[in-house]
Amino acid sequence: MSLLDRLGLHRRELRAWAMYDWANSAMVTTIVTAVFPIYFVRVAGADLEPAMATRRLADITTIGLGIIAVLSPIMGTIADRAGVKKRLLGISLGVGVSAVALMFLIQRGDLLLASLLFVVANIAVNASYVCYDSFLPHIARGDEMDRVSTAGYALGYVGGGVLLAFNLAWIKMPHWFGLPSGPDLTPAQATLPTRLAFVSVAVWWLVFSIPLFRHVPEPPPTGDGRIRIGKAFGELGDTFRQLGKFPQALLMLIAFLIYNDGIGTIIRMATAYGSEIGIGDADLIAAIMITQFVGIPFAFLFGGLAGKIGAKRAIFLGLVAYMVISMLGYRMQTARDFLVLALLVGVVQGGTQALSRSLFASMIPRQRSAEFFGFFAVVEKFAGIFGPWIFARVITATGSSRGAILAVVAFFIVGGALLYFVRVDEGQAAARAAEAAEAA
Repeated sequence: MSLLDRLGLHRRELRAWAMYDWANSAMVTTIVTAVFPIYFVRVAGADLEPAMATRRLADITTIGLGIIAVLSPIMGTIADRAGVKKRLLGISLGVGVSAVALMFLIQRGDLLLASLLFVVANIAVNASYVCYDSFLPHIARGDEMDRVSTAGYALGYVGGGVLLAFNLAWIKMPHWFGLPSGPDLTPAQATLPTRLAFVSVAVWWLVFSIPLFRHVPEPPPTGDGRIRIGKAFGELGDTFRQLGKFPQALLMLIAFLIYNDGIGTIIRMATAYGSEIGIGDADLIAAIMITQFVGIPFAFLFGGLAGKIGAKRAIFLGLVAYMVISMLGYRMQTARDFLVLALLVGVVQGGTQALSRSLFASMIPRQRSAEFFGFFAVVEKFAGIFGPWIFARVITATGSSRGAILAVVAFFIVGGALLYFVRVDEGQAAARAAEAAEAA
């Protein structure tokens, strides 16, 4: 078996599909996780207390994810029935790239503009996942899904990490790149390197999405090929009833809703939390770099581990690690503590999420993949809603984020308990039977 076979990248359409993870992960890394949250708290929210700026970030995260949670199943239904997965992904890409590029305009105190663009960018990138994820069961066989899914996450770590390294270089050493530097800069000059980093994300996201549009085939429509938004609303109930026929996939979805809430909260609030307790920008971004590059080999290793012990058991290991990370985060005091936690997150983050995606994909029929991944996206977005919402409420009650970090442990305990009861073999058999019946 060649190296590409072992990595799950042995066909052109698999590599092109995985490259979209490379493309959009730059947005997730720089905008959602590393650079923009710090910029939001210290520049756009400079007129607020740091804890209140962190709360504002949590609140707008909740708003954006709430909107896409409503839109996702409608998008999924239209994508399947009309056969327009790539078209809808392209629209989402265009909106997201535009919003990120316009972040160049955000200056000190521009809280409203920063909030609006962040909400739009969050909606766009998450909308694109509905179509992107739904390609997986069409391009990968059942025995390939875990490896292909984890390969996508691994490439995402590479892409996001490489661009973040360049962003960090010109933010911290702007004179290397001919950018304004020194002690007597105007506010616009001082923020120019960071604002250029936002533009670089938009360009990166756009350019590296091209292979998917060129080499991943559009699956055939399951309807008459026409786009009917009104009918899509009416078919949501049917989609939910259809999902109910696959109880193991549905139980997996509920478990994922809960434990991914904890994962998403850590991803989205970590740098804002670190900034709040006084950790410097360089250490915060260095921690994200550690997470990115440690995540590359471990995402692949999780794919291999799933082949030996099963995806479900491998996810369990990741959830146990996240419980430890949350408890250590509550006690975190120094930059070194933050860097150690970033290392631990890098070990489990990509593998846990990638295997959740492939495990769900293995338990649904291919012909309804976009519809069911629309609900997967709803669950994923609601998982992103409750965590930041609770995070914000705990900050309001206590004036600090420490209690909110500790509260995340509950999501991993409850989600892991539900995952324990998922019977994977039974779920996969039901999906294959439904595919056979549809073909007949």
